Amino acid sequence: MLDVSIVIVSYYSGRDLPPLIRSIDDAAGALSWHATVVNNTTDESLAHLSEDDRVTVVEAGANLGYSGGLNLGLTMAPEARVTVFLNPDLVLRTGALTALVAAVDGGSDAAVPRILDATGVRQDSLRREPTVLSAFGEAVFGDAWARRPQLLAETVRRDRAYRSEHAIEWATGATLAVRADVVAAVGAWDADRFFLYSEETDYCRRIRSRGGSIAYVPDSVVQHRGGGSGTSPHLDALLEVNKLRYFQKWHGPWAAGAFGTALLLRNAIRPHRPGARAAVRALLSSRARAELPGGPR
Repeated sequence: MLDVSIVIVSYYSGRDLPPLIRSIDDAAGALSWHATVVNNTTDESLAHLSEDDRVTVVEAGANLGYSGGLNLGLTMAPEARVTVFLNPDLVLRTGALTALVAAVDGGSDAAVPRILDATGVRQDSLRREPTVLSAFGEAVFGDAWARRPQLLAETVRRDRAYRSEHAIEWATGATLAVRADVVAAVGAWDADRFFLYSEETDYCRRIRSRGGSIAYVPDSVVQHRGGGSGTSPHLDALLEVNKLRYFQKWHGPWAAGAFGTALLLRNAIRPHRPGARAAVRALLSSRARAELPGGPR
């Protein structure tokens, strides 16, 4: 059996993928690996990636969204001890996969790395479980007052939280390593609700809800190259709407209503922030939500 099965979803990411694929060998060390790349476009060829027999390209035939692409990739990927979900716009540093697999072998159900931006600066990738209080804290303070009480913040911003390995609630989904039996137990990614964004929040919640643990592993380092599928006001709005959809899934209507109010506040008081006006419209209007990528949910 393979050590690592990698699943990548590509949406016009053809330029980003070769550097990622080239970085896997050094990241994996002595571990055996195979990468399954799901092509969520119909007019971009990724056939050149299959020149490496450890890489399989799967044609989705349509844009299935990120969750849908991951689910298709899982059905086509070979069995392995650990499955690693990767964004396409990454470069893995030496030993990155080795460190993640070591954490999973050491007893964690899943593991995430330290993430650097394109300039090499650490990204604040760790998150706490969303709450109404933290949503209002993020709305009012945003990135200011990084040392505010934890109850008022979803994003983990304190430097000390990124220095050593520890259990976390969730992290942004650029890289997630999950033990094979956990992948089987958790089941498919929720593509019905989450076309794009918040799928990793939900998946990590499902890992934890069955008693599982997720480790942050700073010795595993990956770097965003700044590519990816891009952004737009519609995508910015979808990010906010899917935060609400996640909260509606896991909490009652009263709590979800309060959470939605916090999201509205966050965007209404920052009208010049990219996507803020589109987010306000989508949070208030079912018609506007239906026009977002992925359509009605």
